Order: sequence, then structure tokens, then C-alpha cells
Amino acid sequence: MTPTPGRLRWYMLAILLLPIPVFVASMFIGTYYIPPGVVLQVIFNRIVSAFSSAPSSSGVYGTIIFDIRLPRIVLALLGGIVLATTGASLQGVFKNPLVDSYILGIAAGAGFGAALALAFLPSVLAMSQILAFAFGVLAFLLTFLAARTRGETPIVSLVLGGIIVTALFSAGISLVEFFTNPNQLAGIVHWLMGSLDSATWNVILEILPVTIAGFGVIFLMRWRLNVLSMGEEEAKSLGVNIGRDRLIVMAASTLMVSAIISVTGIIGWIGLVVPHIVRMLVKTPDNRVIIPLSAALGAVFLITADDLARSLFVFELPVGPLCTIIGAPFFLYLLKTRGGAAWRQ
Repeated sequence: MTPTPGRLRWYMLAILLLPIPVFVASMFIGTYYIPPGVVLQVIFNRIVSAFSSAPSSSGVYGTIIFDIRLPRIVLALLGGIVLATTGASLQGVFKNPLVDSYILGIAAGAGFGAALALAFLPSVLAMSQILAFAFGVLAFLLTFLAARTRGETPIVSLVLGGIIVTALFSAGISLVEFFTNPNQLAGIVHWLMGSLDSATWNVILEILPVTIAGFGVIFLMRWRLNVLSMGEEEAKSLGVNIGRDRLIVMAASTLMVSAIISVTGIIGWIGLVVPHIVRMLVKTPDNRVIIPLSAALGAVFLITADDLARSLFVFELPVGPLCTIIGAPFFLYLLKTRGGAAWRQ
């Protein structure tokens, strides 16, 4: 049953506010146990010191909370927003509910760049992030140029181009792994599995401008995604420049995703599963609603997955496989019980 406008507004408000309690609750979670009362006291002391000249004296607990946990939670927030938003927007551009940002070859390209840096330039500071970002963008450009013929970029050609580019860079990753030594190979495998353990305030500040700019572009264009979802003939009849709008959305998505996975490694399923959950909850394909709600729910998804990754055991799990374990069964359930209903509504 489609929710009434009043109920829809309540659904939207609840989803948009959901990241706040999840964000706060995550401050209490970690492999190093800190009593909740101590966490609250440390946070209170830091807030008080921020508005006064008195220095903060939170000690080790303050370091754990504000220099380890908080940057990680913020990175999970940004990563969830980026991956879910790009998944929702590209599903609208491609008119295909099975598309996410990785179909453009971004993940494979970024993985190849990171593998090169970890294997052959391990001592160069931040080189894995730089090459991951650069090759992620390069992979998208190769996909786009391979698909573009006679001034147009057909959807089918883009998908096929993405598959080809992904295969090429995946083969490159395999060759890099073959030629590297076992110590560096462990680092490559760890990066490819996805993790948020590299989160620092410096890293967040480096990727923040790109993620904010990319999200702003997609958010402002969310009504145009509705037009693109109607089909080429309908969009052209309304005077929309399809090629330009598609390129803008894909370029913004590429920059955001490349920036995130250059830090986190490859984390899948969020861009595929979260938009479906949102459509199932609000029962509308309107991207003016889907985009902001996907961003909020994507943040909740990745923050929660990372909380589980760093608290289930005494050692830390990679978050990429954990997202797959959470997302794949849900998507299979959605596919078997609802078919394409979540997309068509």
C-alpha cells in the first residue's frame, strides 16, 4: 500500500534522522571497552573545553574516542552516503535496478591502482590512495570512451564497456599479486577486502571536498533523474540533453566513489541494496525522495556494518565481506518475494 503524503513525510523524517542515533551509539562500540558513563564524561569534557580556554584532560580515553573511533564513524558516514547515493542515481540513469557504481569499472580500476602502489611503492606516503583515485577515474573514462559512438553513449554500450574495463583491470590486479612478495601481497588482499581502519582526520579532510561536491551535484540533479528514468524518447521530447546529464551524473558518481574507495578499499552491495530498501519503504520511484533517503540509510548501513566488524570478535573483520553477508541475503529475499515490485512502484 502506497503511503499517504502525510505518512510519507513521517517516513522520510524518520529515515533522515536515523543516522543521528546510530552515529552516537557507535561512539560506545569498539574492541577496547570503555564504560558508557566514561564515554559520556569524556565527550562532555571535550565539549566544555571547546568553549573555554581550559585544556582537555581526557587522556587515553579521549584519544580512543576522538582520534580513533570518531574519524572512523565519520568515514563510514561519508562512505555510506556516497555508495548509496551513486547506486540510486545510476539506477535511474541506466533504468536498471541491478546497477551500482562498480558497473562502470571504478572498483576494478581503483583496486589496480592501490595494488600497484602497495606492491611497488609501499614506502611512498599516501601513494595507494592517489593511484586508487587516479585509476578509478581512468577506468570510468575508458568505459565512457569505449561506449561512445557517433556522438552518443548508448546504455548497453556503457554496461558492456564497464564489463570489459573491469575484466582488464581485474586481470591487472591478478598479475600484480602474482609478481609481488608475500608480505606486500597481504596488504593488497586486505585493501581489496575493504576496511575503515585507515580513517584519520587528515584522510577525511582530503576526500571531503570531492564527496561534498559530488553529492551536491547529484542532489541538485535528482529531479532530472526522474526524466532520464522515463526513457530517451520521452526525455528528448521534454528538451533534456540526455548525453550531458548522464555524463554529469556519472562523472560526479565516479569522483565520489573513487575518493571513498581509495581510502576504504572495495566495499560492495551498499549501492545496490540500500536504494531497493528505500523504494520498498516509501513505495515511490521519485528520485527527489530516493536520493536523500538512500544517502541517510546508506550511512546507517555502513556505520552499522563497521560497528559489527570491530566488535564481534577480539580481532577486526574486514567490512567489505561483512557488507556482502548482510546485503546479499536481503537482496535475494527481496528478489524472491517481491520480484521487480520495489523498482516499479
